[in-house]
Amino acid sequence: MDELTMTPAAERVLEVAGRLFYENGIHAVGVESIATEAGVTKKTLYDRFGSKDTLVGHYLARRDERWREHVVSVVERGTRVPPARRLLLVFDALEEWMSTENPRGCAFVNAQAELTDAAHPGREVIREQKLWMLDYLRTLAKDARLRNPRRVATSLLVLLEGATVTASFGVVPGAIGNAKEIARQLIEH
Repeated sequence: MDELTMTPAAERVLEVAGRLFYENGIHAVGVESIATEAGVTKKTLYDRFGSKDTLVGHYLARRDERWREHVVSVVERGTRVPPARRLLLVFDALEEWMSTENPRGCAFVNAQAELTDAAHPGREVIREQKLWMLDYLRTLAKDARLRNPRRVATSLLVLLEGATVTASFGVVPGAIGNAKEIARQLIEH
């Protein structure tokens, strides 16, 4: 996403839009309700973001930024943990995030289901978010000197994504803990 100069009004719009998009779905939320709740006019919203699609892209980019900071901070708290165990801290980060930020599941998966146009600005943000996670896992696997860090990272990403979706449905109690246990077995073998 292109960087915007964020005025206080634009910050309010982005904050309100992010909450409404996540809670209600992107298509269910109109710019009128975002502008009203943010205390701005539709003109201000369009002047700052240009379109709802661009606003959606910025919402996803902001959420991605927060997610990355969260994951890295949780993993970095584990500096005294052996490198292979640091990979498991990503599951702890997910569990914390799910309890505070993700009661409706992954915002990126939810958005992907709604944004059917491959050219939508949000689609690239979603792709970049998943690629970042894969790359971060690969880096942690390399740091742990695991054999075939690419394969380990790919498997861990699949476990994380599956745990996120499963946890959001409440179908499997302790879904993230179960995925973490499978990850532990994968890493130790």
